[in-house]
Amino acid sequence: MTVLPVPYRVVDRREETSDTVTLRLAPVEEPLRPFSAGQFAMVYAFGVGEIPLSVSAIGPDGTLAHTIRSVGAVSEALRAATVGATLGVRGPFGTGWELDEASGRDLVVVAGGIGLAPLRPLIRQAVADPKAYGSINVLIGARTPADLLYPSEVHQWGTAYTGVTVDHPGPDWRGDVGLVTRLLDGAHFDPDRATAFVCGPEPMIRATARDLAHRGVPPERIRVSLERNMRCATGHCGHCQLGPVLLCRDGPVIGYDRAEHLMSVREL
Repeated sequence: MTVLPVPYRVVDRREETSDTVTLRLAPVEEPLRPFSAGQFAMVYAFGVGEIPLSVSAIGPDGTLAHTIRSVGAVSEALRAATVGATLGVRGPFGTGWELDEASGRDLVVVAGGIGLAPLRPLIRQAVADPKAYGSINVLIGARTPADLLYPSEVHQWGTAYTGVTVDHPGPDWRGDVGLVTRLLDGAHFDPDRATAFVCGPEPMIRATARDLAHRGVPPERIRVSLERNMRCATGHCGHCQLGPVLLCRDGPVIGYDRAEHLMSVREL
């Protein structure tokens, strides 16, 4: 891991929604060591501050992509960065999805909102090698059709069963409406031989993980990505502590067998 920010230049900028962009970053000098799907970087807007961002794409040439929703001063400064701008990046930090451990199993990937971004590298890896798994199921929930990330790419994940549901449909929406858990009924997986990967708002993670566990997926094979206020990213400041877990060091991806109790304690 790199503690000091390394300069990366914005080489591409894509508007995803009204408040969300994807930036592709290339190293100005030596790249950081390779990231794994599910890990995160601390990305610094010079003069404003830094925030943790999961990688939403990993290039073989050392490029990284981050999908950023504007929710505060730093995220807005990053969202507004233009092609050619220089940002500071340090990492990689935390645990990854560990997709290799799911070889030969059915995959159930469940994303809510911006939670699709950290899962995107995993999905790309899986659909590029579908014979390595039993079935591949990608289930996505969004607030509205306009809030769905990567819509053109989602429709290209042809080797996977892909379901999309929204909370608030528009007049032209013809798909599912409601919680993302409703899509589990249409997915094709054997709970005894499935591994699940879940990311999104914490209530959605809890509901999805409980539903998967009730259907028979072993909790240790339900991988969830949790979020807390990460500052140092090295396990020293304690801002991301969740009970005995420091998410920047022990997470953000952990098994539901560890996360279930931590997520059930109010205001932990």
